[in-house]
Amino acid sequence: MKKALILANGLHPKKTVIEYLQNNGYKTLVCADGGANSAYKLKLIPEFIIGDLDSINPNVKKFYEKKSKIIKYERQNDTDVEKCLKFIIKKNYDEVILLGATGDRLDHSFCNMGIVLKFFNEIKINILHQKSFLNCFTGKVVLNTLKDEIISLYGFDKKTKIKSVGLKYPLEIVRDFNTLRKNGYFQQP
Repeated sequence: MKKALILANGLHPKKTVIEYLQNNGYKTLVCADGGANSAYKLKLIPEFIIGDLDSINPNVKKFYEKKSKIIKYERQNDTDVEKCLKFIIKKNYDEVILLGATGDRLDHSFCNMGIVLKFFNEIKINILHQKSFLNCFTGKVVLNTLKDEIISLYGFDKKTKIKSVGLKYPLEIVRDFNTLRKNGYFQQP
């Protein structure tokens, strides 16, 4: 199974986290344009730097010119993270974790979470941010959790059914607004 890490230009994890992931099968590090600035600060050598290259610092680009394969894509219809994902998919990777996909730019954070939904049918894709790990599932899935572990579940399809056992708050499937209204969640004007 081929696994990769994409380091975007957001809030990056500690170097030890990235090294842990690399030591556990996520060997390939790909930087999405400005993510190379973070890799440089962390003293990491990415295999690839991909994007339109408008965010990478010139000194960082020069440092990596002979150490990493730098691929420039001019097209602006894709974000730099999408450019990396499409590249990884073409290279037949099976799984990817996005790092630095969230941060002080809400538009980038929101877009990167949407990218997970957009591409999860093509590649197993996750986001790691501090103490949070986001992944998508389809089909029947059993999640085994630890005591006191915090989880959130979201259904993006009317066919989604969730059954929980042993969680602090039991889950109710609500199919539409009429059901919500009947159960008193909305007050009539």
